[in-house]
Amino acid sequence: MTWNGHTTTVTVTADGMRFHPDTITVPASDRLIIELTNNDRRRHDLVLATGPTSPTLASGDTARLDAGVIGSAVEGWCSLPGHRQAGMRLTVTTTGTGTAEQAAAAGHDHAAAPGSSTPAIDAMAEPAEGFVARDAYAPVLPTGRLHRLDLRVQEVQRDVAPGVRQKLWTFNGTTPGPVLRGRVGDTFEITLINDGSIDHGVDFHAGALAPDEPMRPIDPGQRLTYRFTATKAGIWMYHCSTMPMLHHIGNGMYGAVIIDPPDLAAVDREYVLIQSELYLGAEGEFGDLAKMQAEQPDGVVFNGYVAQYAHRPLTARAGQRVRIWVLNAGPNRTSAFHIVGAHFDTLYREGQWQLRRSDPGAAQVLDLSPAAGGFIETVLPAPGHYPFVSHVMVDAERGARGTIQVR
Repeated sequence: MTWNGHTTTVTVTADGMRFHPDTITVPASDRLIIELTNNDRRRHDLVLATGPTSPTLASGDTARLDAGVIGSAVEGWCSLPGHRQAGMRLTVTTTGTGTAEQAAAAGHDHAAAPGSSTPAIDAMAEPAEGFVARDAYAPVLPTGRLHRLDLRVQEVQRDVAPGVRQKLWTFNGTTPGPVLRGRVGDTFEITLINDGSIDHGVDFHAGALAPDEPMRPIDPGQRLTYRFTATKAGIWMYHCSTMPMLHHIGNGMYGAVIIDPPDLAAVDREYVLIQSELYLGAEGEFGDLAKMQAEQPDGVVFNGYVAQYAHRPLTARAGQRVRIWVLNAGPNRTSAFHIVGAHFDTLYREGQWQLRRSDPGAAQVLDLSPAAGGFIETVLPAPGHYPFVSHVMVDAERGARGTIQVR
């Protein structure tokens, strides 16, 4: 397209995970200059399908993007992970030619989608001989009343199923992140350190406080201190607070904080299981946000790996009292925790005792919506293998299952 000698300059702001305006119309053959200002608290950039790209802008920064001579519809987007799929798109059209639909077609809409390189999970496959399952034992209740932890954002390559490896965003290198524990009245002082390549934050459901500052996203290399006092009992989710949260939780950034109910009785064995979903991207790449948005999980897991406790069972002895804390980290699926061959004589869900040991009745399932948690207690009566599942059976078959081996 030949330049007509005229230049159009347009001001665009990035705010609230959107471009404003998100449609720019210029005369055909004009040269377009976009003055981009980031008014969001997150970093953003602008990439045009024709090639021009802005630098990545921190909050408050401005850049001038020369879009070149505009001869037809052009699509633009933010290239940071998940931002485009979350709605950060912009269309340039010309008077008399081009439409937003043509722009999207010209830009070959790069929203994540399953591709030929996306691995497939076999939920029945055996892990390699040296596989070690995540330690599911609940942490011991610490003696102090102030609990300090450095929580590092780390991007890691990890196996999530036999033969399937993904790039995950994590807290301290694991998915789920560390399990914390304390009492009502304890104070937690968390130092979030961003060792990743994009901005991240953290939200602790166990704390009740204004989210503006402690939950704000921080850029790579930055840190913040998040301090809260636990005033209520339960098993509480924590997760990345950065938009789109669906992508950050779905790609591994979640964990649990246990705040013991007062006078919680001792048991013989105590475990923690965190249910979540896997949405695979290409081998060794980040999870697929388009699958998350479509609610099409490739796997559903306890503690980050498909059916790991079916192959490396939890253990107990006949007649022992077993407590299992369960948190449903989601981000999308309901959990229905059940142990085959067992009754739950104690059930605690979302801060409320629903069954006690002395009650005549029993429960068969601990049902949890995303972000909900609780615990069950049971006495497994005889030696044998007691399977546990999410009784949403399609999810059990996707990997939300395991075994308790009783001797």
